[in-house]
Amino acid sequence: MLRVLMYLVPLALTIYAFIDCLNTPEDEAKHLPKIAWVFIILLFWIVGPIAWLAAGKMRHAPANGRTPSEWHRHHRLEYVAPDDNPEFLKSLAEDNKKDESLLKSWEADLRRREEELKRQEDEKRANREKKNNKDGEE
Repeated sequence: MLRVLMYLVPLALTIYAFIDCLNTPEDEAKHLPKIAWVFIILLFWIVGPIAWLAAGKMRHAPANGRTPSEWHRHHRLEYVAPDDNPEFLKSLAEDNKKDESLLKSWEADLRRREEELKRQEDEKRANREKKNNKDGEE
């Protein structure tokens, strides 16, 4: 078991460092270009990942809620909570109006169907009574 761990721990460390390096934006790689760090991590199996984790990346909280994958979506720089976002609140109000009108149309349709069923039942009852009256007269 210990022999297996001697190979699995460095392999896991290498895989973690490799993925971390690939997901790190170019401007956060320290001392060397990112491609150089990738080669160091892959070529120097134990020392490379440790060097990357110790000195290869800026380790601070990124500004503006930046995530590792933000380098490919620069369209949003500021994050706003949904409660503070007027556009989101406006969209909720519009959705509520749509839902309300849909609910009213469903209710009107339901009333119409109920009235139609009641009228059909009344007609059936009246037909039965006529039939019973005719049978009683004969």
